[in-house]
Amino acid sequence: MRRFTWVVALVMVCLSLVVSGCGKKDAGSVVKELDGVMSKLQSYHGKGQMTLRTGQDPQEYDVEVSFQAPSFYRISLTNAKKDITQIVLRNDDGVFVLTPHLNKSFRFQSDWPENQGQVYLYQSLVQSILMDNERHFTSDEKAYVFDVVANYQNGSLARQKVWLDKRNYAPQHVEVSDANSNVMVIVKFDQFEFGTKFEKDQFDMQRNMTGWNLKTLPTMMQGDSKTGEKTGKTDSKAGTGAASGNQGAKGTAQETGDKGTSAGQGSGTDAKSGAAGTSKETSAGAAVGNGASNSSAADGTKTGSTNSSQGTAANGTQAAATGAKKDTSKQQSFGIIEPRYMPSGVKKQDVTELKLGEDQAVMLRYSGKYNYTLMESRPQVQTVSILPGDILDLGFTLGVVTGDAKKTLTWTYDGVEFRLSTGDLPETEMIKVAQAVQGEIGK
Repeated sequence: MRRFTWVVALVMVCLSLVVSGCGKKDAGSVVKELDGVMSKLQSYHGKGQMTLRTGQDPQEYDVEVSFQAPSFYRISLTNAKKDITQIVLRNDDGVFVLTPHLNKSFRFQSDWPENQGQVYLYQSLVQSILMDNERHFTSDEKAYVFDVVANYQNGSLARQKVWLDKRNYAPQHVEVSDANSNVMVIVKFDQFEFGTKFEKDQFDMQRNMTGWNLKTLPTMMQGDSKTGEKTGKTDSKAGTGAASGNQGAKGTAQETGDKGTSAGQGSGTDAKSGAAGTSKETSAGAAVGNGASNSSAADGTKTGSTNSSQGTAANGTQAAATGAKKDTSKQQSFGIIEPRYMPSGVKKQDVTELKLGEDQAVMLRYSGKYNYTLMESRPQVQTVSILPGDILDLGFTLGVVTGDAKKTLTWTYDGVEFRLSTGDLPETEMIKVAQAVQGEIGK
């Protein structure tokens, strides 16, 4: 009897070891399954918070990401304290960087984000795991944890740790560190769902420009519920700010002034009157496109002249400009924002006040080992700029880089538009200078 009991106990121990061994995965098996998840990826939607520790004080941002195969993306970055949102879209019309509260957008042709990683995109996280053959792998109670090389535009970010849910490989947590193992970026996902069914205009530029701040704006389809359909329709109408049947015709893109700006790079602008309901200076049905070209001498003391052109309505007729002239004396003022970082061997030369069209602006000039200018303004006019450039991830926002020999990095922060222009400042240094305005107060 004792022998029988001992044999049964031994068999149970062996079975428990076999079962526990079968339930444990190594790095190779997880990587193989991740590759399979990527090959079948059709859509996802996630929300969370991002903390940046690149400045003096940590900065908090709400992050929302949406993807629909094969190449539609929507990223929303909201400053948690100031409730300022910037949206990045990719659809059939190209890539858009939108700043809705300023009625400002950039549009350009690009293969983003395939050509660069983004810490909040699932594809970027998984690719970093698949590509690093020297990856470190551990696991805890609920997640598989990978420590891999970080592959981002910001060269100061060296490694990242990624926590993936054991149930479905959804991202839970990301920590990106510099070469000294200091954690610089943290992303925590509160929710992440695969196979999301989106509203048909989820990735539409006009919908995102006019409906970005509506709390009830639907993110995804509510199944076959009629209530969900009605909610989506109501929010869509509210976002346009126009009554039913009173829709503005779309203006065609006009590229003007493409041979130089005060920042050293031209920009063409167009506007779509679908956003007319949100503008006090345009009437419904009118499309107004404004393009400006500003030039300055090398010493930054001359202000440029502006050239403007009117967009045409979709039916080919000339659109009427109904906006009243702005009183520039009433323009909201702002102090000069000086970046707290300067590359070694660089000194600030001077500060010049000037005008960009109807907008007041200041230009800070730096020289030494590297030479660059920083233009700051508060744009007052709705513009849609078509730029031959690419996206540059600044962490707290996304910028647009244009030009070849002389590059201009354009971004907005807290209502101020910045243009950093240089002929010799490396891209990594441009990122550091841009990040150095984050959290700064105008003087």
